[in-house]
Amino acid sequence: MSYIAIPIPQEEGRHDIHIEVTVNNQKKNLHYKVELFYWDDCQNPQGHRADCLSELLAQHDPNWKVYYIGAPNEKFVPVTFIEKKNFS
Repeated sequence: MSYIAIPIPQEEGRHDIHIEVTVNNQKKNLHYKVELFYWDDCQNPQGHRADCLSELLAQHDPNWKVYYIGAPNEKFVPVTFIEKKNFS
C-alpha cells in the first residue's frame, strides 16, 4: 500500500475519520481512528513506556490495525488505527 499524509486538526481526544479516495477510477472508503493512550492507565506507569503501550494495545479491538504511532508526550501517546476490513 502506498501512503499519503493528511493533516488532522489538533484536538485532544478520540478522532473518528472517514475518507473516500479514488485511485485509477476505483473508489475506496477508509475508516481511521486516532486514540490517546495515557501512561497513567498502565499497570506499571513507572515502567518502560514501550511495555506500557504494548499492554494497552493488547486490550484493543482486534477489528482495528495499528497504522501509526505518534510522538508521545509526558501524559499520553496518540495511536492511529485503520479498520481491518478496509486495509489491504
